[in-house]
Amino acid sequence: MARGHVDLRPFVLCGSDEIRIVPGGLTRVALKEGSLVVNSSQGGGTKDTWVLDA
Repeated sequence: MARGHVDLRPFVLCGSDEIRIVPGGLTRVALKEGSLVVNSSQGGGTKDTWVLDA
């Protein structure tokens, strides 16, 4: 597995009386070695995020 820059964006659900943070989220990654760019429109990509324990 190669090391690289990542950015985790959590999902937050807001209801009329509750705010909930969902386990996991969207992980954006820099696809080019040494790059810090994680934005998909500029050459970054995404990876699955697994939450194994609460």
